Amino acid sequence: MQLAPRLLGGVLGYRAADGEVAIRLSEVEAYRGVGEDPGSHAFRGRTPRNDVMFGDPAHLYAYFSYGMHVCLNIVARPAGTSSAILLRGATVVDGLETARRRRPGVRDRDLARGPGRLSKALGVPLDADGGDLLAPPYSLRVPDSPLHHASGPRTGVSGVGGGAAYPWRFWLPGDEGVSPYRRHAGAVDPTS
Repeated sequence: MQLAPRLLGGVLGYRAADGEVAIRLSEVEAYRGVGEDPGSHAFRGRTPRNDVMFGDPAHLYAYFSYGMHVCLNIVARPAGTSSAILLRGATVVDGLETARRRRPGVRDRDLARGPGRLSKALGVPLDADGGDLLAPPYSLRVPDSPLHHASGPRTGVSGVGGGAAYPWRFWLPGDEGVSPYRRHAGAVDPTS
């Protein structure tokens, strides 16, 4: 869980055919691997869907969520193990016009506020799964030291691997890129 909060304030850029966008990360969620974290895609082992989670760190694990959104994760452990950090919220810091074209009619603060919005604003497609985030068309810079952050339950994770049992959501308090907290029944909003 040490890497997840270190990403906060980091800048991720992506160059697509229609332009380049960079975002500053303001919210992430950490997920561990096989047998460790029931909320993780890797909990039950390696599959074709989660294969990238078992590969080299600093690679992109992209998946389709609810049949409509691409979600982006950063692989966080050495090859052969599994862990990923979901990119939940950010602010566009470069390529604002390109992000606006990709998400017409959306307020600037909402362009990358939420995992599906974030991938859409960046222009990263599902087939980018496995991409090396330290090589073009990506760029990734993290702060030299951790920024002041808060932590709490993961968003929308229920059951045994639910939010309260795994408070691995990290965010920059007061940052406009932090997405709204979505709780399950009985959960308390940690940002209020």
